[in-house]
Amino acid sequence: MTGKTMNIHEIITKKRDGLELLPAEIDFVIQGHTRGAIPDYQMSALLMAMFINGLDNKETSALARSMTLSGKVLDLSSVRFSKIDKHSTGGVGDGTSLVIAPLCACCGIAVPMMSGRSLGHTGGTLDKLESIPGFNVNLDEARYKKLLKDIGVAMIGQTSEAAPADRKLYAIRDVTATVDSIPLIAASIMSKKIAEGSEGIVLDVKTGNGAFMRDIKSARELAKMMLKIGKANGLKMRALITDMNQPLGLAVGNALEVKQAINVMRGGGPEDFVELCLELSARMLVLGEIEKTVPCAKKLLKESLLSGKALEKFRRIIELQGGDARVVDNPGRYLPESGQKEDIYSEKNGFVSSFDTKAIGLAAVNLGAGRITKEDRIDHSAGFILHKKIGDRVSKGEPLAAMFYNTGRDANEMHRMFKNAVDITASKSRIPRLIYEEL
Repeated sequence: MTGKTMNIHEIITKKRDGLELLPAEIDFVIQGHTRGAIPDYQMSALLMAMFINGLDNKETSALARSMTLSGKVLDLSSVRFSKIDKHSTGGVGDGTSLVIAPLCACCGIAVPMMSGRSLGHTGGTLDKLESIPGFNVNLDEARYKKLLKDIGVAMIGQTSEAAPADRKLYAIRDVTATVDSIPLIAASIMSKKIAEGSEGIVLDVKTGNGAFMRDIKSARELAKMMLKIGKANGLKMRALITDMNQPLGLAVGNALEVKQAINVMRGGGPEDFVELCLELSARMLVLGEIEKTVPCAKKLLKESLLSGKALEKFRRIIELQGGDARVVDNPGRYLPESGQKEDIYSEKNGFVSSFDTKAIGLAAVNLGAGRITKEDRIDHSAGFILHKKIGDRVSKGEPLAAMFYNTGRDANEMHRMFKNAVDITASKSRIPRLIYEEL
């Protein structure tokens, strides 16, 4: 096909039949869909064909490039700090960005964090931030740059100019069961990160039963693909492959995760959550040349947590992005609260041996913490607080978790769904490693 004879029907057919798409064909599709010439239903068909038949490295690189060039690559050269970001491939309870962004900004780098919304069973940083009353994630380029210059951090959604194709595809993938594809995830993440103007990125690639990449081999493949795309575009890159065989931390749900993040920045919080925040942040500081080694960087980061500097930076972010900063001092009063709370009890003695983490994420979505269709509104108060993790002893009648919801939800079914997602055995299981590999 030439540029004059290209049409979306033939391109869908070609990919449906397992053939390789040319860069020009990918450009044609991405540009056409971005400007509205190719409708959602045809894009959905092509995404399903891509999902089923896959994309090779050449196609994936071309897709990332086309998505990046669908809009504007932001020029942050006027920001004097090293501009380093972090991105997670998505998990349950993974609210680390809420801590990492202010924490790293305290330590001398700029964090241009352009994030997404909930996707499938996983939460989204923007939805978590928007649980803070008044918080505005929809900043224009000028405001985005000003925040980076003034306080070294901005936490926003994609601007209308930055990778608009990704924003449109993201919404379609969320509701068409085409999320967990390595090439589509890689192209989506990297197009957005290149467009936001970062100089370096630390990737948190999740693996396990609550991740899109359920095994380490797939996670490694995704990490390598994203590293290759990033380096080809001149970015400094590092990646960690981390565990998602149980929810990270103890909170699952938007406002609940904001409360947990505030607790971490007060010097508390769940051990696994705190440790991952420090490990990812440390590598960001090394990429930004603030510290030469990860141990030295972790020492600096711990000092910023214990001194309260990170919490004050978070307060400043909230203030300058229009939010109610009183949540920092009294999150229980100023964050959304659910109308109902229900404890989920263990039916036997033993040890927590495993979680069906994806099922827990889906239960939270069905309570209102995520979206089933792209038009759904988020219930920021809904979700779960875990009382037990893998390896913990539990007695019959002891609470495993608390469920938070509002009326109109099938709470009984979600109660059963969570309880069925927890396996309790007579003997203690091995606790999963938090970090499996570094690339």
